[in-house]
Amino acid sequence: MAVRNEIDMQEQCVLLDTSFFIRLLNRNDSLHENALGFFRHFLDKGFRLKCSTVSVAEYCVKGSIDELPLRNLEILPFNLSHAIKAGEIANLVFAKRNTLDLENRLIIPNDTKLFAQAHNDHEVTSFATSDKESIKVFDFLKESISMDFEILIYPRALQRGYGNFTATRLKIESDY
Repeated sequence: MAVRNEIDMQEQCVLLDTSFFIRLLNRNDSLHENALGFFRHFLDKGFRLKCSTVSVAEYCVKGSIDELPLRNLEILPFNLSHAIKAGEIANLVFAKRNTLDLENRLIIPNDTKLFAQAHNDHEVTSFATSDKESIKVFDFLKESISMDFEILIYPRALQRGYGNFTATRLKIESDY
């Protein structure tokens, strides 16, 4: 994957993972303000935002579909090509899972499904997450196969040209 020196905001399409929605919608989460800041920034800059049906399913374990900001999202269904790629990716991860130092990670298949979708959807340029274990899986995968997208790890992505969202600059509103 080529690293972009300049970020063309008009061409950005971000797949938001489950951890993004959990943090965005939970005002008590330590990264809520960062997630909200990124969400507003994405909308202000015209980013296309995608949400996988896999993330919807994960979110709905403890949340409700009506909590998600669906009017701002394109829903990305998990389809056959994603399933095939997810199987290939999961095979790599499961073969090395004992060397990845993953803490209490029982949901590797969901990580691989989301990465497969981001990989196969050529519109997706970035994957937004704060899930440290998922990031470990991604870092391993990018050494093994070519990934066509980058990971936005908030709050670290603040240093990469995606804006500066501090608590003093955020106006938190409930209407997304």
